[in-house]
Amino acid sequence: MIGQAFVDLWQGFGIAFEFHNLMWTIFGIIVGNLVGVLPGLGAFTAMGLLLPLTYTMKPVAAILMLSGIFYGSMYGGAIGAILLNLPIHPSHAVTCLNGYPMTKQGKGGVALGICMISSFVASTFGIILMIFASPAIAALALQFGPAEMFSIMLFGLLAGGSMSSGHPLKGVAMTVFGLLLGVMGTDVNSGTIRYSFGFNEMDDGVGLIPVALGIWGIAEFLRSVNRVDARYSGGKIGWRDTIPSWAEIKQSFMPTVRGTLIGSLFGCMPGTNQITAAFIAYSVEEKVSKTPERFGHGAIEGVASPEASQHAKTQVDFIPTLSLGIPGDPIMALILGALIIQGITPGPQLITEHADIFWGLIASFWIGNILLMVMNMPMIGLWIKMLEIPYRLLFPSAMFFIAIGILAINNSIFDLWETLVFGVIGGVFLALDFPAAPILLGMVLGPLIEEHFRRLMLISRGNMSVLLERPISGFFIGLSIFVIALQIFFWLRKKMRARSALLPGSA
Repeated sequence: MIGQAFVDLWQGFGIAFEFHNLMWTIFGIIVGNLVGVLPGLGAFTAMGLLLPLTYTMKPVAAILMLSGIFYGSMYGGAIGAILLNLPIHPSHAVTCLNGYPMTKQGKGGVALGICMISSFVASTFGIILMIFASPAIAALALQFGPAEMFSIMLFGLLAGGSMSSGHPLKGVAMTVFGLLLGVMGTDVNSGTIRYSFGFNEMDDGVGLIPVALGIWGIAEFLRSVNRVDARYSGGKIGWRDTIPSWAEIKQSFMPTVRGTLIGSLFGCMPGTNQITAAFIAYSVEEKVSKTPERFGHGAIEGVASPEASQHAKTQVDFIPTLSLGIPGDPIMALILGALIIQGITPGPQLITEHADIFWGLIASFWIGNILLMVMNMPMIGLWIKMLEIPYRLLFPSAMFFIAIGILAINNSIFDLWETLVFGVIGGVFLALDFPAAPILLGMVLGPLIEEHFRRLMLISRGNMSVLLERPISGFFIGLSIFVIALQIFFWLRKKMRARSALLPGSA
């Protein structure tokens, strides 16, 4: 099995090094790095804008480009966090805690260098894990029937909704909202039009791209319209400044290892995100450190570990997405949607039926991560210049490209209005602290869950007890119940603590 994996990987490198695939990979990581550096754009918006382009591309090149944007943005996001104290992506907020103090101490270049090294090590481990874990999971999943697929996707939905940031009920509400969006349009079994509200344009359902760009693009603009520009003023940094000393590499080695393992663990769990992985990795380093008082004042371990955890999770996220068809976060859901648009169904059969996509993608990860290492160090001066672009100019430009991207899909003004409506809805959700990520999770998984459930009911003649009779299905149903019970426990404990704090003499 190991020998076959290396043979398949070698073939994957042959696919990834094909000229057009290699060019799209390079294009993706450059765009990802760029949007990672620029405040307010982000990988999701960039992927949504370029998704219409994939309609005219071959499936392999399309997925390589979108994936390059994803992990390229993770590299770029750390630059603003370290140099500007600006968590351009929420998961980089923990990097600010020690990265920016290092910049003020004149060690910003070293922080960037350690960040790049730890990110590369973590990504490499995640890729290796993906090589051996994905085929094994897919081989097991080939034995899954409708009961197993339904229970696994149900667990993914519950985990993604209840464990998202904010109040669990808000996460569940957003998941249900996404499910409702997912079932709008024509019923594939009966041909009945559902919830189209009389609009013929909605007979095929709500578009994934209008929802994504509305909720993440326009809503972010509405939230950040009055934002004050930040500026980097820490002096000139050259590529030589990013090379850490041997002592600094040794100091960050074990934090990188621990962060990598934590990120890999969270990558295998649906519903978790980079923010959770980064903060847990940081907390672990603070606990095991002999000098925890240094954290928050420029501890290099506080940069290495959370960055490693984020990049490990970014790579491992592809395991459940490709082998089971269960996206762990909204970006994975967008990649899942891109595969479906290309006529490819993610799941256990993807590795065998579309081996060129799977192994070409893995090979491109290694190529991309090496290119990011090579590119980022000499181009650090350019990225600092990018940070000086006024924020007030970035968002109007982003709105223009969003409009162009939406029109390019179907040349439909209705899609543009649809994007605007979901942008306003997303702005309201953000103002009320409702997490937006579960919406896309529910929207992508909703039709798949419905399909497997209806197939299960036909096969079992309406007998739902089969969900508990089959071992794997029963296990995931049990996990789903555990997730619900855990959230109820946390809610009750919080209520009891609040009540005890109000009792006389509790202070």
